[in-house]
Parts: sequence; C-alpha cells; structure tokens
Amino acid sequence: MNLFAEMRKNPRVIGVKNSSMPVQDIQMFREAAGEDYIIFNGPDEQFMSGRVIGAEGGIGGTYGVMPELFLKMDEYVKAGDMEKAKEVQYAVNAVIYKMCSAKGNMYDVIKAILKINEGLELGSVRKPLPSLVDTDYAIVEEAAKMIRDAKTKFLG
Repeated sequence: MNLFAEMRKNPRVIGVKNSSMPVQDIQMFREAAGEDYIIFNGPDEQFMSGRVIGAEGGIGGTYGVMPELFLKMDEYVKAGDMEKAKEVQYAVNAVIYKMCSAKGNMYDVIKAILKINEGLELGSVRKPLPSLVDTDYAIVEEAAKMIRDAKTKFLG
C-alpha cells in the first residue's frame, strides 16, 4: 500500500494491475484510490473474482490462447450470471493448471498451443527461458484440446 500511495502522487499514473494472489488487494486499491482510478486483475485464475470485487478488467498471460473464454466470462460477470461465469472460470483454470504442468516455460506452451489451435508459427522462447521438452508435447496437445472443447461448450 505504501508503494501504491507513492505511485498515486504521480498525475500520469491513472491505474494499477494487481498481480498479487490475494484478490482482496483490489478492494484495498479501490478504497485507497477511489472510483476514478483504473484497477486491473492480474492472476488469470482469479479473473472472475477480481472483476466481482472491483477490477475494471484484467491483464493476463494466458488470455492469448483463449481470449474468447475470458470475454465470455466477463460477459457473464457484467450480466450478473455468476454461476455461468464460475463454470467458465473453472474450465479456464483447468487449462491453466494443465499448461503449468509442462517443464518448458509457460510462454513456450502458449506458442505451441497457438500453433495447434490457430495455425500461428511463433517460434520458441529465447534463452534463458526453458524450451519445451519431449514430454511437454502431450501436455500441449491436451491443453489445446481442452481450449477447443471449452469454446464449443461455452461459445456454441
């Protein structure tokens, strides 16, 4: 909170991304800064919770492989349909947990999923980030399929 107070002294700082895992930090930021300050949720696994407690949106590393699911979740939150938002959050979290089970860097996992699901050839991560290992490819395939299945289920 001390750093946040210092940041707010700069008139060019108009918002903050909460990357801490306690979602209640968003409430603390909101109360300290007021309604005119922009607050983004950071942890992808808590997107719904962050939005409900006061974040205007989110900035996350896994959004790129499943942006439609995060947009659908946000749509449900805005509509007040927390049960449906929760279903999407759980599906997203299952994908994230699967992605995190790889030995390679998360961003290499993301690039591999984008190649499978979107046909994008993005190469690999740069050193010193660890590239995917042979056993990671089954994880990548499964995560890619989980995303496709979730899109079918929640987007029609």
